[in-house]
Amino acid sequence: MSLYLSSFSLPDSERDLIERRMKYNGGIFGYIDNIYPCCIFTEKRLFSLEFAPITILCGGNGSGKSTLLNLIAEKLGLKRSAPFNSSELFQSYAEACSFTPAENDEGDILPIPAGSRIITSDDVFDYMLAVRTNNEEIAEGIEEGRDKYARLKFGETIRLSGMEDYEVLRQQVLARSKSVSRRKFLRREVGSEARLFSNGETALEFFDSRLKSDRLYLLDEPENSMSAMMQTELARLLEDSARFCGCQLVIATHSPFLLALEGARIYDLDSVPAGVKNWWELDNVRTTYEFFKKHERKFEG
Repeated sequence: MSLYLSSFSLPDSERDLIERRMKYNGGIFGYIDNIYPCCIFTEKRLFSLEFAPITILCGGNGSGKSTLLNLIAEKLGLKRSAPFNSSELFQSYAEACSFTPAENDEGDILPIPAGSRIITSDDVFDYMLAVRTNNEEIAEGIEEGRDKYARLKFGETIRLSGMEDYEVLRQQVLARSKSVSRRKFLRREVGSEARLFSNGETALEFFDSRLKSDRLYLLDEPENSMSAMMQTELARLLEDSARFCGCQLVIATHSPFLLALEGARIYDLDSVPAGVKNWWELDNVRTTYEFFKKHERKFEG
């Protein structure tokens, strides 16, 4: 299993960052609208993280999971698509962070692989929206294309009097070709609709097509939109990506199915001090366990 990012350190004191920004905003009377991301991790006494091939950041809403992923992505200069929550202090806070790349067996530093990126749930939703929009536009084009096909196939023969007639003539020749059905004509001239699955299936297909070998990926709640069964499929995909495809994964999640990924190092951001725990020790996993334990008789017989 591969390792590209060995550790990441957060500022142990944020006062200098805040004071410098206040001075920039107007001296001792300078005002800061929002000190985010200051105070999130110092209150949890989390100042550094050591990474494994699969590292998981676990915690409830507002625990800092996404913030930590965004700081790592910003510091490492990783590719990203979706925008993220920022503030006037975010960039200087990220600059105050530091990281240690991994080394190979000979002690040579391994660079962060090209193509490494952060993927958020917004990326998945944008992909679903793009597919649906594409299909809607193609569906509209198909209705117009059917009428056009009929006019070209059964209407008057186009006479080529200049280059402006060439494209219409080409389409008529295609429509009247014995080897080209109406369906083939529409596919060539309008395009084909992308196959659309359920949200969960589409999200799983998104990750299956996006995760390439030998890269570092930061994944922010990748289980969104997925049923329990789909989450188990996603867990298998992520394990295989790390075990067989040379990927290092840092995942923000509270899904029990992902928390149980084999060999994952889990940081509990709900605890103070935040630290490494086993997945079965986490509060949200135990809450799930206790719920099913309470109703276990309903599963008997």
